[in-house]
Amino acid sequence: MEEDTSRWGFETRAIHAGQQPDPRTGSVIVPIYATATFAQDGVGGLREGGYEYSRTANPTRTALEEALASLEGGRHALAFASGMAASDIALRAITRPGDHVILGGDAYGGTFRLMDKVMTAWGVDYTSVDLADLDAARAAVRPNTKVVWTETPTNPLLGIADIPGLARVAAGAGAKLVVDNTFATPYLQSPLGLGADVVLHSTTKYIGGHSDVVGGALITSDDELNENFAFLRNAVGAVPGPFDAWLTLRGAKTLALRMEKHSDNAERIVEALVGHPKVTKVYYPGLPEHPGHETAAKQMRRFGGMVSFAVAGGEQAALDVVARTKLFILGESLGGVESLIEHPGRMTHASATGSPLQISGDVVRLSVGIEDATDLVQDLLQALG
Repeated sequence: MEEDTSRWGFETRAIHAGQQPDPRTGSVIVPIYATATFAQDGVGGLREGGYEYSRTANPTRTALEEALASLEGGRHALAFASGMAASDIALRAITRPGDHVILGGDAYGGTFRLMDKVMTAWGVDYTSVDLADLDAARAAVRPNTKVVWTETPTNPLLGIADIPGLARVAAGAGAKLVVDNTFATPYLQSPLGLGADVVLHSTTKYIGGHSDVVGGALITSDDELNENFAFLRNAVGAVPGPFDAWLTLRGAKTLALRMEKHSDNAERIVEALVGHPKVTKVYYPGLPEHPGHETAAKQMRRFGGMVSFAVAGGEQAALDVVARTKLFILGESLGGVESLIEHPGRMTHASATGSPLQISGDVVRLSVGIEDATDLVQDLLQALG
């Protein structure tokens, strides 16, 4: 009989959901099932678990998926080779040529590239709007709208979308609301409980948490959607290997602890940046003056570890700052234990250059790690000069 994990607290689910001791050896950690194929008891006679071939299912990946479903409060979770693989499968499972997608006006550069260069070539149209504005979202709806796609907080300007409000917009249009919950993580925000149909993660980021694995996930409570996702994932082979699944599962165990420290450190950094003469604007939903602060306070546990800010002096000044840090490592990605700094306009969001989603050249993005907060603040202050 399967254990009902819904009664457990988040930290308990992160360590135990889908991760019972191995019944054969007693191993308290899920083994890495480094196998491609599984023996069958006769033609079509699958053994316990129903495993036949690791593209379709693998026990290590199953454990990760059970844990992710529990953490997000969904009935189903599927792990993918990357966050972009998960994004592609989600769009292709829900839309068909001739359909329309509403995309947030501050979308991740990779998501924009997928939509603008790949999905449009397949015949799917899109409109990018500020999804913090529910009236704008409603106005963007067309008869053929099938998906409302939002990040909250957004990457890199930390915009906040009202998830219950967007869920109503999507439902009224007969569309599905997909929420990219990568920045918030399931520890800080629960989109399915707020009305979303699908939650997306780049598990490369906070869930993996150690900058050592690439992966993605889709979580839903919609049985039909999950079947469509699973069929496409198997058909195109967008699966993570067992070691990738194991690393991601290991990272998920400490997610709650890490997110508290990420959030603590981010708040210290924001405090140092606000009012600094070389900083013209700080983007952080924990600030009372942030336009999405009240909404974020309602739907998030805390405000997370991502901070962006604009540098006085424009793009060259921003480039100088990212070149001068010592502890903040200049690099793309985010959500690891180490602090990262980047220039979105030239790096993660370069694909949006020349589009309405282009990021201003004076913006710097921080992924605040779990180092000593005083050290991080001092590093930024010296970089700002």
